[in-house]
Amino acid sequence: MNNTKQQPVITKLNAVLLILPAWLASYYFKDRAARFLIIDLLSAPSSGKLAQALIFFISTSLKIFLLLALIVFIMALIRSWFPVEKTRDRLMAMPVFRANLMAGGFGILTPFCSCSAVPLFISFLEAGIPLGITFSFLIASPLVNEVIIIMLGGLFGIRIAVIYALAGLIIATISGFIISKLDLEKYLPEWMLNIRGQKQSDVPGLNMEARISRAFDAVKDIFSRIWVYALAGIALGSVIHGYVPEAWLSSIMAKGNWYSLPLAVITGIPLYSCSASVAPVAFALVDKGMPLGTSLAFIMAVAGLSLPEFMILKKVLSTRLLLIFGAILFVGILLVGYFFFLFL
Repeated sequence: MNNTKQQPVITKLNAVLLILPAWLASYYFKDRAARFLIIDLLSAPSSGKLAQALIFFISTSLKIFLLLALIVFIMALIRSWFPVEKTRDRLMAMPVFRANLMAGGFGILTPFCSCSAVPLFISFLEAGIPLGITFSFLIASPLVNEVIIIMLGGLFGIRIAVIYALAGLIIATISGFIISKLDLEKYLPEWMLNIRGQKQSDVPGLNMEARISRAFDAVKDIFSRIWVYALAGIALGSVIHGYVPEAWLSSIMAKGNWYSLPLAVITGIPLYSCSASVAPVAFALVDKGMPLGTSLAFIMAVAGLSLPEFMILKKVLSTRLLLIFGAILFVGILLVGYFFFLFL
């Protein structure tokens, strides 16, 4: 009986071992494959704008989707050892600032866009976790997650991805801590106050077979939800890469323009888009002359201050609480943006 139970795990592990060499070869030859397809097979002039745009699109698409498949699988395995119930109990036993930091860290491991993070945020509120701690999670989850880290690491390099991740975690931790100190729980709706802290049933642990299955399911789920956005963002980035004049963009977003950073943050607020689509656009804008700090602040605004997220939150939070939350997050992104602006 024991051998029968273990067979599915062995099969799945063998599948991973077979896929890994193909992944490595595809990632290593992605640029050559793009150039071979456009320059050699289609006989496009290598210096032409269309050829450069198409090469950018193919190479970037391969890079992003290959990295997503690998890292999402790994992160899903890691997440399987940190269920919501255990996280809730640990957070409630910690000092406030450390709990904010841990909530932000947990947010990095969970949903990849703001609207998909809201249901988990609500479950934290229902479990009785302090409001500031839940907001640290809500800020970090869309702002810093495996998708945006993969995107930034693949497009801008590991150093920029790490700096962005640390900055996002700092914003989430400090913003949540400030909200904790402002004693804002009284602005929660009455129905939420009535159910906060009610005991929730424990969820049994997972065996290895279930963990691997969930990791594969996570890859399928994320791909099914973001592939259109990712391709759209890469396509737009390809057009910018091939056709947008550098002088025109630099005149608007040049580092010497005092208004470029606030303009980038404000512009990002109404643009709901997952990081899969906005990061390639930001990369192309940087390639055309936008300062890196301005581009990263723009990504943060799109991910963390999206208008659709606030429309969903309005169903469970008061207008005053939403405005306070939005103002604190806006200032945090702006301050971090100025740090990027000055030092990157």
